[in-house]
Amino acid sequence: MKHYRKEIWFEINLRRGLVNITQELNSALKESKIKEGLLLCNAMHITSSVFINDDEAGFHHDLEVWLEKLAPEKPHAQYRHNGSENNADAHLKRTLMGREVVIAITEGRLDLGPWEQVFYGEFDGHRRKRVLVKIIGE
Repeated sequence: MKHYRKEIWFEINLRRGLVNITQELNSALKESKIKEGLLLCNAMHITSSVFINDDEAGFHHDLEVWLEKLAPEKPHAQYRHNGSENNADAHLKRTLMGREVVIAITEGRLDLGPWEQVFYGEFDGHRRKRVLVKIIGE
């Protein structure tokens, strides 16, 4: 069994943001030369996420509104976690959105549904962060 590892780095200059990373994952898969197997992609920071969904601006807006309703950033005093950093909401948003995705690899391609795209979600930006890509298979 072959394996491949790659890190993809981000620096989102806003507090929150979404980045479509599907093409970066396709590039990593091509570099790996693995044709059948699994790709794991996970956020390596507790205030960011990797998830699969539609790349549509209306949905992205709805997601932002939904997350802010469930875990509002302010008032900061509502969270016991907040102290040196006011990012408790970012931890909660990451919990809601998840840490990683696992995607089947079939015939050298990511086996995604017709509208599925992979996203990096940033919930406490202004610093350098990374995702890990691990591919295993033949």
